[in-house]
Amino acid sequence: QLVPVTDRAAVGLLLGGLGGTVDVIVPRGGKSLVGRVQTEARVPVFAHLEGICHVYVDKSADLEMAKKIVLNAKMRRTGICGSAETLLVDRAVAATHLEPLVKILLDAGCEVRGSDEVQNAVGGVKLANEEDWRTEYLDAIISVALVDGIDGAIQHIGTYSSNHTEAVIAEDPEVVARFFNEIDSAILLHNASTQFADGGEFGMGAEIGIATGKMHARGPVGVEQLTSFKYRVHGTGQTRI
Repeated sequence: QLVPVTDRAAVGLLLGGLGGTVDVIVPRGGKSLVGRVQTEARVPVFAHLEGICHVYVDKSADLEMAKKIVLNAKMRRTGICGSAETLLVDRAVAATHLEPLVKILLDAGCEVRGSDEVQNAVGGVKLANEEDWRTEYLDAIISVALVDGIDGAIQHIGTYSSNHTEAVIAEDPEVVARFFNEIDSAILLHNASTQFADGGEFGMGAEIGIATGKMHARGPVGVEQLTSFKYRVHGTGQTRI
């Protein structure tokens, strides 16, 4: 049902549940709208406030694959919630992998903000500050850091992620297993772009939203994910002992 009202006061009424007529809210819009909904809603909400998505390139990664995925994850569409905002590179392959990965982004017109060691290693990189690791740019900007293997990647993502989408590029199955088991985000990808974080790509049809909470619908939300259960039990006089 379309509510043809633009008055912001109507939003408050909807957030209150309209006397039980609103079952769930899926906010679509800017951070201020989503933040208000999450703060004020008196009915369940499926929403994400930010998509601070990470790509971790492990020492076991195929470099050519990594370059292709990183470029797509950041630059295919920079303004969507599944766009990569931070690139993490295993320090063990900094000498071979860091510069090619950063250069392909710079050549595509992406601004790169790196830690001091990344800036010192590759020309054209701006120095990142603490706020960069917590920023959803939604633009052709990415932050880059070196980490100490999968342990460092898990620690960094655990500190700064918004629990939306993370990707690992690796050929080592133990690294992939740890990434999938120890990172608690709604969508985890192995050797694939974070831009796949979409209900249509998951075969769910039209996407209503992406949920980063821990209600039964988490990740891409389609019509089926919104469905609740009602149990209908028919008897012929049975009683329970």
